[in-house]
Amino acid sequence: MNRRFLRNLFHSFSENVNGLLDRLRPATSEKKDLLQLAETLLSGRGEASEVAVAREFLTAYDGLTENAVLSFLALLDRQFGPDQSRLERALRNLQDQPTAKAAREMYEAAEPRRLELFRRINLAPGGTKGLLQMREDVLRNLPAHAELTSVDEDFKHLFSSWFNPGFLVLRRLDWTTPANILEKIIRYEAVHEIASWDDLRRRLEPADRRCFAFFHPTMVDEPLIFVAVALTTVVPDAIAPLLADHRSPIPADDATSAVFYSISNCQVGLRGVPLGDFLIKQVVEELKQELPSLKTFVTLSPVPDFMRWLTQERGKDASDHVAEEDRALLALLDRPDWHLDGEAAKTLKALLLPAVAAYLLVVRTDSGKPIDPVARFHLGNGARLERIHWLSDLTPKGLRQAAGFMVNYLYELDRMDRNQEAFVRNGEIASSHAVRKLLRSDIRKRFEFSS
Repeated sequence: MNRRFLRNLFHSFSENVNGLLDRLRPATSEKKDLLQLAETLLSGRGEASEVAVAREFLTAYDGLTENAVLSFLALLDRQFGPDQSRLERALRNLQDQPTAKAAREMYEAAEPRRLELFRRINLAPGGTKGLLQMREDVLRNLPAHAELTSVDEDFKHLFSSWFNPGFLVLRRLDWTTPANILEKIIRYEAVHEIASWDDLRRRLEPADRRCFAFFHPTMVDEPLIFVAVALTTVVPDAIAPLLADHRSPIPADDATSAVFYSISNCQVGLRGVPLGDFLIKQVVEELKQELPSLKTFVTLSPVPDFMRWLTQERGKDASDHVAEEDRALLALLDRPDWHLDGEAAKTLKALLLPAVAAYLLVVRTDSGKPIDPVARFHLGNGARLERIHWLSDLTPKGLRQAAGFMVNYLYELDRMDRNQEAFVRNGEIASSHAVRKLLRSDIRKRFEFSS
């Protein structure tokens, strides 16, 4: 009740502020270009309030063409870095008098001007959302324009502070949640597509279903990231029963397991800003308080890049994970209905289980992390790779991306911190004996894994 009252109060306050700013905005038809508006914001000598100028900036930016967006982002890189003359003076002062004051001046001089520009843009109503869109534009252009890397890093640095979990609000979403938010849940769901409003209702309304999302105080109608949870009496080995149209719900108090079956980021502009690990840990605490009967916290996760990796291995002249004599048999995967052929599925199971175990436990990126993004996420949170399930996702997407494999990552509350530290410090992967046993014997002997 108190939270709902505060949300309504915030909405009312925002609407009043927006109306006031409309009245304060200068009555002029003159259009200023973005560079001029940016310099006005940084100068602090705006003809109107900084808030009104920031709002005018966002309106102007929103009206840019794609080419104009790229041109402005390039300006952010070239003209809004550190003030070089100020930086050189601060460096000389620090060399002449290495005091705490000189060090502080050096620190402030080294900050790019665009960071202060972003802070001042954020004064406008909708400023945070507008800056997220700007970073999304940076990320979209980054592959072809590496010079935008510094701009992207500045956004990431700023957002890591602004979207610190201490500032975020965890809300449970249910069928009474406003429709404009639920519509975004349908749109942003990235793991298991929500086909309709009825489909969404089946994931929110029953007593054995939960959905939680993080919100930022300045974006009360925009979920940042959300997790869907199924309350069960067993650890599931397939996704279809969890999403079935006509399943029979169980009373929440009968559940012994909480299954995180979908985690979706909603804001592209927050890529690289860690939210998911805090979300899961906070949801675990919420569920423990609500339902003391819950003993197991586990995921049912996809393996989204397995087939891409396997295709690359099959194309190599020599592969550590695809034996020469197995290449012809793996060609069975090229048949669209291979999973419906009992003999073909049996043959492929024997070949693919060791391969997917190696993919999750052994194969690493250049930086030494697991190559699979979902594995990196959950192992980095302190989870343990518990089970690998064969033909557990028979949707076209599940077959295309992962040959139907899904994985349980187990969140053992008393071991999460230890697992996380070992993973971050030494790259150690916490895994069960059942998973390690799937590895080919020659590969298993070459590697050691934490239990």
